Amino acid sequence: MNNTPTPHELRAGLVKQLRDQNAIRTDRIADVIGSVPREVFAPEASPADAYDPNRAVVTKRDPHGLAISSVSAANIQAVMLEQGDPRPGETVLEIGSGGMNAAYLAELVAPGGTVTTLDIDPEVTDRARRLLADTGYAGVHVVTADAEYGAPDRAPYDLIEVTVGAPDIPPAWLDQLAPGGRIVVPLRLRGLMRSFLLVREGDHLVSHGYELCGFVPMQGAGEQREHLVLLHETPNEEVGLRLDDGDQVDIEALRGALASPRQEAWSGVTVGGEEPTHDLDLWLATAFDGHARLTATVAARDAGIVASASPLGVATLVVGGTFAYRTVRAVDDSRTRFELGAYGHGPAASAAASKLVDEIRTWDRKHRRGPGARIEIHPAATPDSRLPAGRVVDKTHSRISISWPGQQP
Repeated sequence: MNNTPTPHELRAGLVKQLRDQNAIRTDRIADVIGSVPREVFAPEASPADAYDPNRAVVTKRDPHGLAISSVSAANIQAVMLEQGDPRPGETVLEIGSGGMNAAYLAELVAPGGTVTTLDIDPEVTDRARRLLADTGYAGVHVVTADAEYGAPDRAPYDLIEVTVGAPDIPPAWLDQLAPGGRIVVPLRLRGLMRSFLLVREGDHLVSHGYELCGFVPMQGAGEQREHLVLLHETPNEEVGLRLDDGDQVDIEALRGALASPRQEAWSGVTVGGEEPTHDLDLWLATAFDGHARLTATVAARDAGIVASASPLGVATLVVGGTFAYRTVRAVDDSRTRFELGAYGHGPAASAAASKLVDEIRTWDRKHRRGPGARIEIHPAATPDSRLPAGRVVDKTHSRISISWPGQQP
């Protein structure tokens, strides 16, 4: 007796799991994910892995082994489709081509809509073109080009969906977007990536919500990768700081700080073990001038060098030769509730830890229950007088303002 699930059963199971995760919220998205043959677009994986809602299937790596192209995990694909809400008859541009998501988009804009999928790598576009043709989606336009310049031949677009991590919003994307059009983009902002739904309002974009996500970085003219500076390294232990947007730190001073005794500060703010703190991290990233993320291996944590073993990093305040990072401690024996706090290292460790804790309390008091951050993306030449009050992050092509409802100027 063969108990191997059929593709139909795998698709039905995937839809149920995505509904349970609240990644699928509408019947339209459920119907599409339940009908497109995911296993065909991910032949590198077993059917079980292809239909794992949380697993991305890597389709190409660089010479160093880093993933540079993948079929995104189904949960983030569903979330971004819900964000963008592709509608029948619309013209859509997908940036970052794998084939799978383009097929979903083609179903959602039918009848009468068009989908263009673009990637800089000809191996990726050749693969996408072949798989789309094999599954009956030969009408999707597959373009090999640098995403920095979009795809002007088929503009304007009602929706641009970006499926690679973007450090900035190139002018071409805004130029090729129809008035009132939407961009769904995994934008890296002060070291954190969120999938933003951006709506065009005249010459700028305004956010209408965001979701946690992770994507391989963009390649080409717009490529800007974050960098890691190591504060401690042995064959088994590694501690570093992830920095973004050209940030610089005094590495030698911070290495010395890490070796110094730590100072602790605790906020009195508690969270449940399963409660997400993504908005807290975004708040901390916008609250400090010297923002970085402390990353460490499990061995470094177990050796007591740091308290966190997060490979992606935890929110960290850097001030000269001092740093303080967010941490937690259990407040009951069941370890179901945790208090938020900070550990500091360096000559001003106590002050830095206290400052980080003060911002945790501010988040708890003003922003914990939403509605979250609002961002506006304006052209790089926009004067300060035209930007809303709040943190301004200057990128190559844009000025990004980040404000929080209820925040005082």
